[in-house]
Amino acid sequence: MAGAFHKHLNSMALFTALVAFGIFRIRADFLRFAITNIYMNGAIIGITIFGAAVCFLQIFSILPEYQWLRRYFTNKTRGMNDLPPAILRPIAIVLNRSRADGVGVMSAQTLNNFLNIIMNRFEDQRDAVRYLTNILILIGLLGTFWGLLNTTGGFAEMLNNLSFEGDDVMETVRSGLAGPMKSIGTAFSTSFFGLSGSLIVGFLGLLTGFAQNAMFRELEEGLAARTVIKDYKD
Repeated sequence: MAGAFHKHLNSMALFTALVAFGIFRIRADFLRFAITNIYMNGAIIGITIFGAAVCFLQIFSILPEYQWLRRYFTNKTRGMNDLPPAILRPIAIVLNRSRADGVGVMSAQTLNNFLNIIMNRFEDQRDAVRYLTNILILIGLLGTFWGLLNTTGGFAEMLNNLSFEGDDVMETVRSGLAGPMKSIGTAFSTSFFGLSGSLIVGFLGLLTGFAQNAMFRELEEGLAARTVIKDYKD
């Protein structure tokens, strides 16, 4: 699993570096798009950075869990007080107590219960990433609709104030288009930042899920080797 952990961690680091490099290359356009609506786009950028940090924290939290798992399966745990930080902790307590009592095997039902506990804990972490990606999409859509509403309102106001009797018709049209065009910029920029942010956080969350699945499979295989299936006869 250590190889899988480093593979997924390196993939996350490489993807993040490519995103940062791409933003640096188009930094002038990036800033120009961002300031079309600094509040919504700023919120999207902030949530994207927070979501990426959550993904990295989740994958780093797997490492001490895996280290305990390797110690236990190689009989190198240091007794009842040698426990992993969070995810495997309830299972570790039971396994350590079973080893202390001289019980070396478990039933298939116990194995299934253990695996369900771990899977539920992994799902709780994944739900947090999914929620952040949904928030990014939602803010992007809200910005889009807000910009389109202001665009239609701006065009309606311009047409109501437009008069063809004066000599400054073109100047009136030019000044009247400033508001709707800015609103169009808000609509498209928030969509761009929202969808891009959800893609970034979603992909990092996917790689984190791959690392979690790798540890889950090793746990499943290790516990299965210590499982006994009993045949019940009438």
